[in-house]
Amino acid sequence: MYRNHTCGELTLANVDNEVTLAGWVQKVRKLGGGMTFVDLRDRYGITQLAFNKEVNSALYEQSNKLGREYVLQVKGIVQERSSKNLNIPTGEIEIIVNELSILNTSEVPPFTIEDETDGGDDLRMKYRYLDLRRTPVRSNLELRHKIAFETRRFLDERHFLEVETPVLIGSTPEGARDFVVPSRMNPGEFYALPQSPQLFKQLLMVSGFDRYFQIVKCFRDEDLRADRQPEFTQIDCEMSFVNQEDVLNIFEGLTKHLFKYIKGIDVPDFPRMTYADAMKFYGSDKPDTRFGMEFVEIKDLTTGKDFVVFDSSEYVGAICAKGAAAYTRKQLDGLTNFVKRPQIGAKGLVYLRYESDGSLKSSVDKFYDQEDLKKWADRCQAEPGDLILIICGETEKAQKQLCELRLEVGEQLGLRDKNKFNCLWVIDFPLLEKDEELGRYFAKHHPFTSPKEEDIPLLESDPGAVRANAYDMVINGVEVGGGSVRIHNSKLQNKMFHVLGFTEEKAQAQFGFLMNAFKYGAPPHAGLAFGLDRLVSLFAGLDSIRDCIAFPKNNSGRDVMIDAPSTIEQEQLDELNLKVEIKEK
Repeated sequence: MYRNHTCGELTLANVDNEVTLAGWVQKVRKLGGGMTFVDLRDRYGITQLAFNKEVNSALYEQSNKLGREYVLQVKGIVQERSSKNLNIPTGEIEIIVNELSILNTSEVPPFTIEDETDGGDDLRMKYRYLDLRRTPVRSNLELRHKIAFETRRFLDERHFLEVETPVLIGSTPEGARDFVVPSRMNPGEFYALPQSPQLFKQLLMVSGFDRYFQIVKCFRDEDLRADRQPEFTQIDCEMSFVNQEDVLNIFEGLTKHLFKYIKGIDVPDFPRMTYADAMKFYGSDKPDTRFGMEFVEIKDLTTGKDFVVFDSSEYVGAICAKGAAAYTRKQLDGLTNFVKRPQIGAKGLVYLRYESDGSLKSSVDKFYDQEDLKKWADRCQAEPGDLILIICGETEKAQKQLCELRLEVGEQLGLRDKNKFNCLWVIDFPLLEKDEELGRYFAKHHPFTSPKEEDIPLLESDPGAVRANAYDMVINGVEVGGGSVRIHNSKLQNKMFHVLGFTEEKAQAQFGFLMNAFKYGAPPHAGLAFGLDRLVSLFAGLDSIRDCIAFPKNNSGRDVMIDAPSTIEQEQLDELNLKVEIKEK
């Protein structure tokens, strides 16, 4: 055996035992007086090895030639340490080594393999196999394993069946961009990689598999950001003979179970918030409810005072930052510059300080007197010491700008605590959204989402007003999962395709197999999908999903470790009947 114990399990109970360990050299410490200590690391922890020149001079000399990340096997006796390290589980013991084998040497790593490494993101991604040796990254993957394993156990106990669905499918360009795969056997034709298993899980419902799940890879050729990767993992689920409430209860139960089992936290029942209220009070369909600062509309209190900016605006909205009246002019200018950034796009920011002596000071007080400002403060339920921040403009744009400002101020005031978890369901989404340039409607979720029964007549007269039986789970301002009740009636599905501008031929070409399946007794069904990567990153307190994925892509969608994507040989292109022209950038 290479080892009979790991580097993370030995304690004082093992003193005087002879053990065999194997692992990597974390650190070598050469002390005066003929002593050298080596920290040996494996996946489970670190154990200190002791080499004493007086006891075994040959081993002592050998230990002084060891370098970082050398792979060792050692045999020795467990001994109580004289200088204990109570920060690690093995910190009360050390191994007095009597045999040392160097299983492999190592070049000097390009960055330190430690919790606080000196490697930047690009360097760590290039040498990801080394980065994975670091405890924080490894811990994230262990957390991911626990969440996936516990999810499977929870769903299995509730009679869900895990079924694999195809990875090579037909393209459905109505959603995000597909990754496409050329078919050698069918020249000029292409598979697509699935953006989700949506159509197949609905077919499984038609097949009578009334509770399906799959922890599945999905692919979307989208612009990337901190919570997006070209390939990502979903906990994908579907149920038959259920309504929206049934789905919400099951998967709220799963989420509560994961919080309890993984983090030891009892999460209260999830509140339900309509999409309309989320936009009205937070300017976002994924509101962060860890703190207040809800939007307050004050348009009616600002008109008629000759302040053209407010008078000409469709919307005037305010947030009240409790206890922030002490913000300096420099800080307020910083917030103004923040909202004026191109990616936010506000033209400016108005503030109102409610001073501790009860007076009110504003950046627009030459237009508004103390009585006017007091009405604003009262509407915002402000108290002395509070700061009111105001943005105006077109309603939808101004709400989104105010949302970004709210999150920034919440961050500055320390209100976005990663160890606090606020969960909710956002419901009653619009079924459709209109692209004004193209003059047509698109499905906000996907074309198979069911409209609310009472809104079905509006599909003909006012499609934009139709609400969907759709729902998103939001935790700390992150959309963790989402789904909907599906259309299972062919007549209603055809009407939906018509509203979306599909000809009968186009609908049949893209989704004919699903429509034909519905003719054979499709049950009422509904489902949702969780983003496993996002869920793990929330549990781990990460700002990006990359560090909970073993081998992620960078912000340009590249795997810098294996240098992919890359060009391929002309012979392969010829076999695939492809001609590649590279356009100059």
